[in-house]
Amino acid sequence: MAASFVRIRSLSYRWPSQAEDVFSDLDLTLDPGWTGVVGRNGSGKSTLLSLIAGDVDPDGGRIEGADSALLCEQRTDDAPDGLEAFARRPDSIAGRWASVLGIEADWPDRWDSLSHGERKRAQIAVALWREPEVLLVDEPMNHLDSRSRSRLSDALAEYRGIGVVVSHVRSLLDRICTSNLFLDDSGVEVRPGGVSAGMAEREREALAARRQRDSARKDWNRLAAEARRRSREAAGADRKRSKRNLAAKDHDGRAKLDLVRLSGKDGRAGVAKRRMDRRAEQAKRRWESMEVRSDRGSGITLAGCRARSDLLLRLESGAMDFADGRELSWPELILTPADRIALCGENGTGKSRLFSRIAEAAVSGSTGLVIPQEISAEGSRSLLESIRRLPKERLAEVYSAVDRLGSDPRRTIETALPSPGEMRKLMLGLGMTRQPAWIAMDEPTNHLDLVSIRFLEEALEAYEGALLLVSHDRVFLESTTDRRWTIEAEAGSDRTLILRTEER
Repeated sequence: MAASFVRIRSLSYRWPSQAEDVFSDLDLTLDPGWTGVVGRNGSGKSTLLSLIAGDVDPDGGRIEGADSALLCEQRTDDAPDGLEAFARRPDSIAGRWASVLGIEADWPDRWDSLSHGERKRAQIAVALWREPEVLLVDEPMNHLDSRSRSRLSDALAEYRGIGVVVSHVRSLLDRICTSNLFLDDSGVEVRPGGVSAGMAEREREALAARRQRDSARKDWNRLAAEARRRSREAAGADRKRSKRNLAAKDHDGRAKLDLVRLSGKDGRAGVAKRRMDRRAEQAKRRWESMEVRSDRGSGITLAGCRARSDLLLRLESGAMDFADGRELSWPELILTPADRIALCGENGTGKSRLFSRIAEAAVSGSTGLVIPQEISAEGSRSLLESIRRLPKERLAEVYSAVDRLGSDPRRTIETALPSPGEMRKLMLGLGMTRQPAWIAMDEPTNHLDLVSIRFLEEALEAYEGALLLVSHDRVFLESTTDRRWTIEAEAGSDRTLILRTEER
């Protein structure tokens, strides 16, 4: 790992079909160690990694020192290059990373049957084995259970090259990062240390800036009010010294007005008015020039309809086999209008497969919204085209939902392939136009930025319909669900998995 830095000089880039630059004249130096990248969905985090990796050409500027960069993308549709060689354990380094991250030798042969969490661990293990000078990792914690997150965090902490990681998991960014890059509408900003400290400092600065702007606005309002009062005084003075209301033969009155004008006393009110007008205008410009950083979006309301039936989903008791010989069995599973259920279990225990079975078991007439853990690039493009063809009224509703979840809806719709986080927002916005009686989401916080997760959590808390959520985010589940279905190994067996239903 010989690279001592990656230097970005005057970088500019604009997505095809977009009117505005994603990056403009960006200068940045990346030193050895991990740099976190934080920002809302659609702010250009993944694009920045692709630019550094050389997968995307910039419109201007250059990047130095990243010739051997290796990118671990968000998507895990395809097995990483080198997985088969890695699985044969050609050296002690491969064996060590396979042990640390729990990679089994037959994974290349059954990639399609692996969970997304297992695929992500394999992707990172191969990348670390290859020991690149520059390692770029996009959302490494997506799909991982708590134990896998801990193992992956430990593994990434051992990397000694130049690392850049995009993540919404603050514990990871605090653990491994020596600096963090914040992307928002106001530009790009680098802060040293962990992300929690950086976010807290940014919030304090934003609060101070809002207070200063509020104070400047109050000054302008006060001066503007004074300017209006001076204007009334000046108008009154003009009326008083006007000869229009004097009789033609009132020679004394006319002489007094002439004397006032000659002495200059008649213009004092007007001079004071003009002086106050200038002060008020200066205060207005000072107020308007103060920029205050704010999060896009303001939260979303999920409007569902009350189910006509007392039964929404029903899956009869059954079992399914795994490619590695294990078996998962479950009792009869039902979802009623009052249920808010968390489906839990470690990676590879079949949560997503069971989720799909349950979601397909909707009773007749039950209107629901199902959002899977992942949608392929092809599926994303197809969904995007269907959204673009929506009537204006429904499209406006989708736009509103995406905007209130923290992304620019017009930019998202016009992008050739939105990020996975933006696609989840589009699917949610589109689904909510049907006012579903129940919502089933597999890993709902995956790919979402921190602000969007907060908005989604608040919306699901207030949603009046039924919920079925698969997630490794315990805080998220505590806020949104009240019952738990857990997949675990049957006592005394590592080949048989069972689903236990319980009240939380």
